[in-house]
Amino acid sequence: MNKKHHARTRAQESSNAIERMYITMRHLFNRGFYKPMGVSGETLREALLLLRPEIYGSIGDEKAELEGLLYVVDRLPYGIEECTFINLTSDEGYINSHFKAIIPPKRRRNCFRIDHEQMNIEITRGRSEIYDILTHLTFMFVESHKISKRVLIDEEGTTTRDWLKLEKAVLSNKELTQEEREIAIAHTANILGRTFNELTNMYSSFALPDQPERFLHLIYWLGKLAIEEVVNNKGRTVTFSPVLRERLGHHIHGEIWSDTIKEALMKNGLIDRPIHVISANMHSVMNSIFAPQALKTLAAKKSMFEVYEALSQKENQELRNKVTKEALSKGMIYIPDTSGTNIDVQIFDTAKIDFKKTDLEVSKMFEDSEKPVLFVMDYAFGEQAYETIDELLKPIKLKDKQIHLNVDSISIMGKAGILEGGKGDIMIPSAHIFEGTADNYPLDNQLSKSDFEGHGIDVYEGTMITVLGTSLQNKEILKFFFNSTWNVIGLEMEGAHYQKAIQAASKVRGSINPNVKVRYAYYASDNPLETGSTLASGGLGTTGVKPTYLITRKILQQIFN
Repeated sequence: MNKKHHARTRAQESSNAIERMYITMRHLFNRGFYKPMGVSGETLREALLLLRPEIYGSIGDEKAELEGLLYVVDRLPYGIEECTFINLTSDEGYINSHFKAIIPPKRRRNCFRIDHEQMNIEITRGRSEIYDILTHLTFMFVESHKISKRVLIDEEGTTTRDWLKLEKAVLSNKELTQEEREIAIAHTANILGRTFNELTNMYSSFALPDQPERFLHLIYWLGKLAIEEVVNNKGRTVTFSPVLRERLGHHIHGEIWSDTIKEALMKNGLIDRPIHVISANMHSVMNSIFAPQALKTLAAKKSMFEVYEALSQKENQELRNKVTKEALSKGMIYIPDTSGTNIDVQIFDTAKIDFKKTDLEVSKMFEDSEKPVLFVMDYAFGEQAYETIDELLKPIKLKDKQIHLNVDSISIMGKAGILEGGKGDIMIPSAHIFEGTADNYPLDNQLSKSDFEGHGIDVYEGTMITVLGTSLQNKEILKFFFNSTWNVIGLEMEGAHYQKAIQAASKVRGSINPNVKVRYAYYASDNPLETGSTLASGGLGTTGVKPTYLITRKILQQIFN
């Protein structure tokens, strides 16, 4: 038998790069600080450039990557491009100060601009949030150095004419006329190695209501700080606060969150009833139960899915208010989060709901003491899923006894990337595999492919991979998972973490019923293998409405029948 010498495939290199990034980020966190563009940040930069994740498009090219940049700035605080010092902190009380919280449009986290050089970002959702921020920052700084490379003429810091013109436009600090704006865009296109047309098309995507010239501003400050790094050796620094380093991994926020919920269950006399945990968004369960009654006239004219679609449109706040009002009057308890987990909760006491007025076809009759309690929690973020479910399922310790929660089922629905199929399709996992390891969590899923057939939506069954971050994937590694015997149908960030906590509580620690029912279903938000269909290409629009409600309704029907 002749031995083959395998060349390393791009998938193996990518897998290795992800592992290196993961280990490096933990090392830098333990160290307490690093300079992203210095020696300490080198491993992260190299790994990211080797990976060339789909979401960041042309990060490896000389020209600037615009869609990736937009994806990243939507997830980082406004003004971060101007800061030389970025400090990741725990919840350390800034919210009670004169500092105004800046919340990125696409990530719920509090950030505070301390002075013109420093931005603080609060981390309350565990390690996944740190990985998320560090990869976004690394991408942004790599892009900023591309700008400085193209505008610096010599080592003294002399810059090109294009740069001086951009500087003049930005520092004028006024809203530009159409003519001035186009002149500035022409110079910026030259700096970025992009066409005038590409920049004009992207310009409004970056604009904010009070900052129409945000794009020029962003490019100027990214370039300016990179020039200072190159010419004056004034490196940007990321630091991790001592309190954050001490608290991380101790479930501090998860414990406060779960204690608040258990107090609410006790106070409302629901602690002994069968509890069904559902991790979903904050509208689909409420709308599925209460929309037919709250919006009778609309429901008479339109199909139920058209009603759900109307509820999901930005301009229909009035309709949403009607449903919420109906829900609150019929036994819904809403617990907005104050623990820092950013996970709001709704508790539905089904004893107060008349199911004849819904369209959910509930046939089973429960005794009063057996009437289910629905516990709906907003999505967790990555590793935070383990922290919150682990704390939630622990027994309640009272002075003289322990109360074990009567958890009947745990249902997880969410959105995920799909590897076969497209936006809006449904995935039903049979196991979760944790990326970078071969750790796997097989599960007996109560939901199956046949539950969703006949609705005009494609459904896939197979294993799902739980990734470290959405911005760390590339085609090669995904193709490997898709084509290998792992039989992977999609990728998301929480599944293995949820399942690890559920298995620990039910099979090892004995905190809940060992035969607790589990349900997992995801709908596709993107297909990272299809160019032009990655997350950076924009949201789902109304495509996500139908699968969301199909899954929600199926979960509810299984709970009640």
